[in-house]
Amino acid sequence: MDISGVLGTIVKAYDVRGRYPEELDERVARRIGAGFAKWLLTTASTNEIIIGGDMRPSTPAIIEAFAEGAQEQGADAIVAGLSSTDQLYFASGHYGLPGVMVTASHNPAAYNGLKLCRAYAAPIGEATGLGEITRLAAAELAPAAIAGRRREVDTLQAYADHLHGLVPLDQIRPLRVVVDAANGMAGLTVPAVLGNTPVTVIPMYFELDGTFPNHPADPLNPDNLRDLQAAVREHGADLGLAFDGDADRCFVVDERGEPVSPSVITALIADRELAGNPGAAIVHNVITSQTVPETVTASGGRPVRTKVGHSNMKAAMAAESAIFGGEHSAHYYFREFWNADTGMLAAMHVLAARGATDAPLSHLVAPYAQYSASGEINSEVDDVPAALDRVRAHAASAGASIDELDGITATYADGAWVNVRASNTEPLLRLNVEAPDAERMAQLRDDALTIIRAGVPAA
Repeated sequence: MDISGVLGTIVKAYDVRGRYPEELDERVARRIGAGFAKWLLTTASTNEIIIGGDMRPSTPAIIEAFAEGAQEQGADAIVAGLSSTDQLYFASGHYGLPGVMVTASHNPAAYNGLKLCRAYAAPIGEATGLGEITRLAAAELAPAAIAGRRREVDTLQAYADHLHGLVPLDQIRPLRVVVDAANGMAGLTVPAVLGNTPVTVIPMYFELDGTFPNHPADPLNPDNLRDLQAAVREHGADLGLAFDGDADRCFVVDERGEPVSPSVITALIADRELAGNPGAAIVHNVITSQTVPETVTASGGRPVRTKVGHSNMKAAMAAESAIFGGEHSAHYYFREFWNADTGMLAAMHVLAARGATDAPLSHLVAPYAQYSASGEINSEVDDVPAALDRVRAHAASAGASIDELDGITATYADGAWVNVRASNTEPLLRLNVEAPDAERMAQLRDDALTIIRAGVPAA
């Protein structure tokens, strides 16, 4: 496949993701590095790019190829080496430089990818530069008259110090916490951040291994939380934390080993942030729990609802001068972190909240856990627009109010809601349902699935 064809396959709406080496290899990384540098040199006031990467076996080669491509176009490559994604965002903000993170996040070991950002961790997506970078990467760019230089920098301690300046943990009561790093980058960052605190970390799978020998690094899948849940119960821990492969997302389980919804964590952190920033805006997406806007309003804040996805969240954070934002997928965004997402800072908020009380975490989060949710359910359909039309018509006939900020959200008189969104890349519809109780949620979920899958044979 020629370079244009490869780029057409691996460049997504918000990042680059593909199999190594069949799709994303050194040749492609070099071309994207050149395209990124050329774009920056015509749109930004710097010729420096900071580059970090995860623990996948292919990452060092992709970092070097990307750096070489950028240097060919006259940009200086500052290589930060092993980093979590939020550590790379920290570096971008701390140094005021554009950056790239080499990672495929929670994808299987055969994949790798690139997350690009402008200075101060500002997102780059298809509509904000990635399309033009792709066009330049596909072109045969002539080398610059003077090649850029390469140097290395270590950002881990500065990253840890910055986080401790935002959420100090030195005065909390001692806690025992099981952390499942899933052989990902949290195995590097957790010891650096929590090592000299009253938190005793019981480590699971801290060895950096991009082949993921223990379980996939995707804690959104409940199957991948089972080891952590069992370990929390076995050790009598105060709570458990699970990070994904690039450690930008963090999931929480309570002292019973029960998962705590990311919406509940969003509400908890929103309460904490609003205590010091009364009246501030808090951003949430269309499929976070109703507990989030209710909590924000009750705490004197201003809830701002936006579309799903980190580019949408970051744009809303900036536009509204929001102090904090949270998504159902356990991405948490902080104004004091350049509006970027950081699972580690969210985890520190949870630890600080738990460490300020003798009450168990399950009691601490109970006021925020008042609703029953379906979780995201995907359905493959032949005709996405027709399926959405069926959902819209059914909801209207049942007296629901409908908005189409992101897909179709039908809200009922009892506060229950159903959201159906189309995938950007596949013939899928994604269903999320929330209701005041489990029975009502199940009824709405099953009705919606029947309507969405009309005419689709049962699996």
